[in-house]
Amino acid sequence: MTDIVFTGPNTAPLTVALAHGAGAPMDSPYMEAFAEGLAVRGLRCARFEFPYMAQRREDGKKRPPNPARILLECWRQVIDQIGRDRLVIGGKSMGGRMASMVAADLEAGGMPVRGVVCLGYPFHPPGKPEKLRTAHLETLTTPTLICQGARDPFGTADEVPAYPLSKAIRLEWLEDGDHGFKPRKASGRTEQQNWDAALDAIQAFCANL
Repeated sequence: MTDIVFTGPNTAPLTVALAHGAGAPMDSPYMEAFAEGLAVRGLRCARFEFPYMAQRREDGKKRPPNPARILLECWRQVIDQIGRDRLVIGGKSMGGRMASMVAADLEAGGMPVRGVVCLGYPFHPPGKPEKLRTAHLETLTTPTLICQGARDPFGTADEVPAYPLSKAIRLEWLEDGDHGFKPRKASGRTEQQNWDAALDAIQAFCANL
């Protein structure tokens, strides 16, 4: 069993399960902000940690993410624990990428989740635009929202529109945002404005499900 932390009303129409990114835990300021932001908007947020991050919490030692098969298996356990009927899955960077891969597997098996939400999708490693991580996104049929900083080094607003993504995927661009949606001071935007824009987009996306 994976430990799951819930934020928001039990009576919410949908639960949005969010996995952390490669480097920060489920209670990082970013993950806390999104969990609380979803709760304020009437949704229930579920958070958990992949095995390597749970281990780090116990012994304080930094370690790289588990192999993909373990991350995907952890996701499947979380989905089984929560139930897929009213479940949207997603997460920050790597966590969202793994969620989208699980969603593709589940729809292929005839057991799809309701939707997917990716916060800063790692379309390619920074500086390596030729190494695309989009094969499963080309055929995905599960409704998907990708919130992306316009200057995210993992996939910018100049690059991503040219990718052959499925029509089930909607992109929400966050003005001048980096991988965590933080804009430059000169843009006149604030990080909080971009976080709120992303949260509002998630709320609207979920309302349409």
